[in-house]
Amino acid sequence: MYSDSKSRQRANRALDAANFFLADVRDGLGPYLAVYLLTERKWDEASIGVVMSIASFAGIVAQTPAGAVVDMIRAKRPVMVCAALIVTCVSLALPLCSGFWPVAVSQGIAHAAGAIFPPAIAAVSLGVVGHRAFTARVGRNESFNHAGNAAAATIAGGTAYFFGPQVVFYLLAFMAIASLVSVLAIPEDAIDHDLARGLHEHGRNLGGALEQPSGLSILLTCRPLLLFALCVMLFHLSNAAMLPLVGQKLALQDKDLGTSLMSACITAAQIVMVPMAMLVGARADRWGHKRFFLAALLILPLRGALYTLSDNKAWLVGVQLLDGIGAGIFGAIFPVIVADLTRNTGRFNVAQGAIITAQGIGAALSTTLAGLVVVKAGYSAAFLTLGAVAGIGFAVCWFALPETCAHSSAGTSRITHATSSASGIAAG
Repeated sequence: MYSDSKSRQRANRALDAANFFLADVRDGLGPYLAVYLLTERKWDEASIGVVMSIASFAGIVAQTPAGAVVDMIRAKRPVMVCAALIVTCVSLALPLCSGFWPVAVSQGIAHAAGAIFPPAIAAVSLGVVGHRAFTARVGRNESFNHAGNAAAATIAGGTAYFFGPQVVFYLLAFMAIASLVSVLAIPEDAIDHDLARGLHEHGRNLGGALEQPSGLSILLTCRPLLLFALCVMLFHLSNAAMLPLVGQKLALQDKDLGTSLMSACITAAQIVMVPMAMLVGARADRWGHKRFFLAALLILPLRGALYTLSDNKAWLVGVQLLDGIGAGIFGAIFPVIVADLTRNTGRFNVAQGAIITAQGIGAALSTTLAGLVVVKAGYSAAFLTLGAVAGIGFAVCWFALPETCAHSSAGTSRITHATSSASGIAAG
């Protein structure tokens, strides 16, 4: 189908390693940024929320162009290598930044560079395995990604107890080097670049005719795609600020254990995410893609309510296990649904970028919203507000978003309609 079987096997193993090591690189410092700024720089929660929102906004601006670049170019591996180097370098420079704007700019650069990873990993995966095995491959990607996050968080938590919060910078540098080796180990000849952007194999349809990508206006004319973007935005408006808020609560209780307890929260969630991603990969095509997405949305109101019941460290870390269910499902089902909605259009990666832009809008507003609510009304009010947002997303998904799985009759009808509509739009 593509290159020889041995090359595809090597590509799959290299993808496993790349997902494992990129887990700690693709988001830079991630939630550790909030703990670092709170405990080491003595920033207040509102300022932390604003700087994280600024950084997220930079990622928003970069995301759709990043998806378009991944669609257009064949040099997907070098682009990922460059992005990993940029994210790592600017994150390692953070201790040298002394003011608000230097921190905001450095994190903005990191988020902008990190925008390349989601579409690039998904594109390479689709280009290696094809549509039929894509759901399973995405589940495998997410399993290794979460395993990498859990390993990194465990190492960070254990070493931070002895050496302080700065240890996360050294860990990031090590994971970056390992990720570069893994990405470059993916054989170039194992990737079908036409298939990687959502066209048929080698860019030719079933009749053998050469295909052209649909127009970019498909991003605005496919109603299910727009509804999915709205649901994704609401999911992240609810979800993004929850872990940083928990980290801040834990750090305020015990500054010396702040980073270690944050690592415990991350590890607890990531451990649960591994089997959830495997479940999506194994069962989503049979049970329906929309059902899994609804489950991910439903977890968030429950999680927000439970956080308000106790400030006990063990309770907060325990509730964080629910994040493993919701985020584990979401991470695995997201690229699968986008692939459903853009099949044979050649716009898979730019559509990913556009929807991740919506995701980024939600995440950016989430940290600002949560920070302001905490300052005005406290942590419990913030958790309940975030949970209510996810409840709205659940209702929109339940009533408005159709099933996208091609294995159901409704999914097949919807995909056929979207593809035929896209074909009538001038190639972009």
